[in-house]
Amino acid sequence: MSTHDPIRRHSRLLFGCALLALAATSLASAATLCVQKQGLFGCDKTIGAAVSAAAPDDVVYVWPGVYKEQVTITQSISLIAAGSHTVIDATGLSNGIFIDGRSGSPNAGVSNVVVSGFDVRNANFEGILIVSGSNITLTDNHVHGNNQSLDIADGACPNIPAFETNEGDDCGEGIHLMGADHSIVRNNESDHNSGGILISDESGPSQNNLITGNQVHDNPFDCGITMASHGPAVSLIPTATVSYGVWNNTISHNASFRNGTQLPGAGAGVGIFAPFPGTAASGNTVIDNDIFNNGLPGVTMHNHASAPAPAPPINLNNNSIIGNHIHGNAADTEDAATSGPTGINLYSTAPVTGTVISGNDIDNESIAIAYNVPSGQLNVHFNDFPRSIGIDNIGAGTVDATENWWNCSAGPGSGHCASVTGSGVTTAPWLFEPPSGNN
Repeated sequence: MSTHDPIRRHSRLLFGCALLALAATSLASAATLCVQKQGLFGCDKTIGAAVSAAAPDDVVYVWPGVYKEQVTITQSISLIAAGSHTVIDATGLSNGIFIDGRSGSPNAGVSNVVVSGFDVRNANFEGILIVSGSNITLTDNHVHGNNQSLDIADGACPNIPAFETNEGDDCGEGIHLMGADHSIVRNNESDHNSGGILISDESGPSQNNLITGNQVHDNPFDCGITMASHGPAVSLIPTATVSYGVWNNTISHNASFRNGTQLPGAGAGVGIFAPFPGTAASGNTVIDNDIFNNGLPGVTMHNHASAPAPAPPINLNNNSIIGNHIHGNAADTEDAATSGPTGINLYSTAPVTGTVISGNDIDNESIAIAYNVPSGQLNVHFNDFPRSIGIDNIGAGTVDATENWWNCSAGPGSGHCASVTGSGVTTAPWLFEPPSGNN
């Protein structure tokens, strides 16, 4: 019997009032399909079978149970867990959920997909992977225990697909948006993967995405939330020569904690990286997050390999770190090393301009903000610094650090106030009381 047979479709609508209410909001032409492990109610027994049978704009509801499969989505559908304990156990498989818009796939550039309410675990690589997706929504999922192929001793991920050009050392993390735009990752929990949530650009620009309200914690080998520009996936786009860029993404109202703690320098709470010539991680905003107890500085911004012309430039410009609570994180390491636990570290071998750090409450750190660039000005205002080093300017860039609270009204370096190390830092005028809303 056809999946879209009206009798079968009707039987699938009977298994819950909630389904009826949601189906009423769908387009008239859309069908509602269901998955139930024993095939009751006319449902499919596997999620993959229902997804394969679905047409664009259909809704697939999945009854509770443990489904041992990888689910691949190549068209506009909504995949909804219809109750608690709806598990995709991808043991021995590449991914739990793969939203696949690769060039050459059945629907290249997949869009308008919703995935909600699943427990996704035990994949060799990512729990949830999006490649070349637009307007994708991931909400209320629990993604944990993935990246199972990671070889800790060698720092490698055997057999990860070639289009994942820079995931060999982390197996892609728990949730990975690659070449994604205008997508939302909201109210998920990502824990005990190698890293938590990754935005990268191997298959196209990743831009205008929103990562909000997530709990990202205890991912031991990488950052909690990462925005990283990588080399292009030439296996997908043979003509590509430089990265596409990670642009204008917003990281807001997340809790990112105890990530990157298993190995020295493994991961930050939030990382922004344009690591080599031709990469770009620019115009991103990190706002109103709680970032604490991570294995690198709470917010870490790096590039490591600038080169003279004609090498393509590095773009780590115009990122904004605003209104976060940052506390109890670790020092940076290797070439980006800081002299102690640090709230925010910006390290670059190329000039950086347009960075704004404002309204953050930074405490329980030896250094609130470390800055090490060859040129450029950092704008730092209305922050609440701990009673330690407020700003450590290690490089040749300058810092406009006016209108900050230095932990006492006398100003930086006085009495029990926070201090400044390095030159090129302007601090006056400063605030005579903590900024409104900060402790």
